[in-house]
Amino acid sequence: MAFNFGAPSGTSGTAAATAAPVGGFGGFGTTSTTAGSAFSFSAPTNTGTTALGGLFSQPTQAPTQSNQLINTASALSAPTLLGDERDAILAKWNQLQAFWGTGKGYFNNNIPPVEFTQENPFCRFKAVGYSCMPSNKDEDGLVVLVFNKKETEIRSQQQQLVESLHKVLGGNQTLTVNVEGTKTLPDDQTEVVIYVVERSPNGTSRRVPATTLYAHFEQANIKTQLQQLGVTLSMTRTELSPAQIKQLLQNPPAGVDPIIWEQAKVDNPDSEKLIPVPMVGFKELLRRLKVQDQMTKQHQTRLDIISEDISELQKNQTTSVAKIAQYKRKLMDLSHRTLQVLIKQEIQRKSGYAIQADEEQLRVQLDTIQGELNAPTQFKGRLNELMSQIRMQNHFGAVRSEERYYIDADLLREIKQHLKQQQEGLSHLISIIKDDLEDIKLVEHGLNEPIHIRGGVFS
Repeated sequence: MAFNFGAPSGTSGTAAATAAPVGGFGGFGTTSTTAGSAFSFSAPTNTGTTALGGLFSQPTQAPTQSNQLINTASALSAPTLLGDERDAILAKWNQLQAFWGTGKGYFNNNIPPVEFTQENPFCRFKAVGYSCMPSNKDEDGLVVLVFNKKETEIRSQQQQLVESLHKVLGGNQTLTVNVEGTKTLPDDQTEVVIYVVERSPNGTSRRVPATTLYAHFEQANIKTQLQQLGVTLSMTRTELSPAQIKQLLQNPPAGVDPIIWEQAKVDNPDSEKLIPVPMVGFKELLRRLKVQDQMTKQHQTRLDIISEDISELQKNQTTSVAKIAQYKRKLMDLSHRTLQVLIKQEIQRKSGYAIQADEEQLRVQLDTIQGELNAPTQFKGRLNELMSQIRMQNHFGAVRSEERYYIDADLLREIKQHLKQQQEGLSHLISIIKDDLEDIKLVEHGLNEPIHIRGGVFS
């Protein structure tokens, strides 16, 4: 038997009534309920089916089970169908069918053949995987409906789906159907998680328990209506009780070797959240592979979205860094301008006043700094060296035009100021030299004139 956490709502041959034909998308909004289908959660119908379905039900011990085991052993080891050496070949063929999990094992002319299914203990195509255990309470009222529709189709007509499910519940005005979420499944199917809220006359409301809602959906006439809406499977999404988990782990599923089951329990990577489940046959393996591939695609889609968000954040960070640098430069410029305004304001405020002691100290310090700047062995020499490097760079700039060097504006103003002072000093020195030359000429002229006079007197 297949092993799952819910009983499928398959086609029932004992339906008491059949819903009217539907049209459009599964007949959303057009399903007509049968008479007497009014729904009340105060006294739910007991159908004998729980949300866990065949999860914990053990196969009925038929009176002929021992005969079935004897017949299976005879078909695999000692068939007596032909009465010669061909029976040994037939035994090997029956073993192959049992290993494969399909076919019929003939072993006696007077006894019907044995049906080999994938649940037989000799089937080799079995494995044990792990599934997450639900963590929702029964009071949360979550029920899963699997539709044979695409997710886009479900989402586009979600309101019609809600109205149709409300009609399936009898159209009771105190009930409200809510969609918890949807998820894409393989083979163009969609999982829809719903819950129903019941409002009482005193104004309070509560969620209908999941088991109660599931029991209603499992009624024959309700199940038929859900099938016409496109529902292929229904199950509750509730956590397992400790007793259920214990019973599940102690009893291996049909056809699973107890040794393999015990090893699966030991190898469980997280016994608090995962539970071992058998995978019988290639069909079940393919189903799990499709589900895993679907989840991988969803994870990849989420990773792509996160990657795009990270790229956008990186762009915003780069822009923010550039703006911060721009604002820093603007702040420095405004600080210099503010300082200049304060200097002019202070000059105007101190205009007409005598120099104070602290100002005299500042003047002395400034004169000292000015003297250090003008000293030929200190900053002036460095300035000359810098000017030489600048001339060399200008010389090689024609050859390496791709190299560009820039001087800070404040430093350039200081250089200009220093050169201006040097030029003024040279001009002043030249004027002094000119004055000295004029004085020397006057002295020479004064010395030459008495000599001529004396010569004229004594001649």
